[in-house]
Amino acid sequence: MYFGLSEDQIFFQQNVAKFLSDHASLDTIKKITDGHGDPFQQEVHRGLVNLGISSMLIPEEYNGLGLDLLFATAVSQSLGAGVAPVPFVGSYVMAPIAITYGGDANQKINYLKRMSENSIRLGVGFSEYIGARENASITISNNVVNGRALFVLDVAGSSHVMVSNKLGTIGIVDINEDGVEVIKLTTVDKTRNYSEIRFKDVEIDVLKNTIDSSDAIVKSVDAGRIILAADSIGASQTLLNKAVEYSKERKQFGRVIGSFQAVKHMCAEMAAELEPCYSITWHAAHAQKNIQDEARLYACQASSHTSEVSKMIAKKATEVHGGMGFTDLMGIHYWFKRIGLNRQLLGSPELIREEAAIIQDF
Repeated sequence: MYFGLSEDQIFFQQNVAKFLSDHASLDTIKKITDGHGDPFQQEVHRGLVNLGISSMLIPEEYNGLGLDLLFATAVSQSLGAGVAPVPFVGSYVMAPIAITYGGDANQKINYLKRMSENSIRLGVGFSEYIGARENASITISNNVVNGRALFVLDVAGSSHVMVSNKLGTIGIVDINEDGVEVIKLTTVDKTRNYSEIRFKDVEIDVLKNTIDSSDAIVKSVDAGRIILAADSIGASQTLLNKAVEYSKERKQFGRVIGSFQAVKHMCAEMAAELEPCYSITWHAAHAQKNIQDEARLYACQASSHTSEVSKMIAKKATEVHGGMGFTDLMGIHYWFKRIGLNRQLLGSPELIREEAAIIQDF
């Protein structure tokens, strides 16, 4: 039995990859991350929105494409491969899924329809639910939110932000409301944006689906973890490709380094460890809709395993490049740092494995 991407999913994935190849070269990425490339970043974002990445997971009844998570996973691989400097996991995956499962009829119309028209965009901050900290907490009471949300995804350019408290209650806030303070965070990954947001007596629109409100945040977080796993797979594949190409060109002692057994073993190990990650992550995405009883466990497996493999590949690919791997000239560090932050966003591998153990009653 063959299990892989469909022709439509591959077509969507390849379109995104080609667009990034044409419009987001390494030189463009360097300009954007240096803080001098806002026009380029906006152009890349607009182009990807025109390809449909912003409405992929919005149901058709709200003018979206109505695609499943496997389509988004395929696209995320291309975004990671090209270190795309655009919002995705928060604004275009986690937010629409949370509203689809947690919003009432009016909220779905109000948010999903406007999201499909690109008239609003949401950042997402679920740090309180995933890993609460003593000095940072979110409280939601009587439709008012107070506290701090850490590592909020995709805030730059957003009109609203979605946050949750420790219990998984989700609400949406207009980012321009009085009492909202956005603090841009500086991280090693400069291809995407992260923020801390502070709230002081701010009105919040709490998602009101009374069927099972907790289901919304679980599905949203699981989807986010799978998308980050796919992003890391794409980044890892690019690093592997670059390492192999470099090993065929770089010479030492009168021979290309790819002829040395140690380098061959490093590249072979990277390829062997990466290959199973594709099927693990695709199956986890497929399970979100089709094998719901085990969907959360599969998401934990894909996220934790891919994080470990990607970390290894980032390290070995840099080693194959030798001293050049640490220079800005090669640009290897963009993929290296992106993989490193993906490993921590929405829960570290250690935390996620603990969740998997609890799911299985260990």
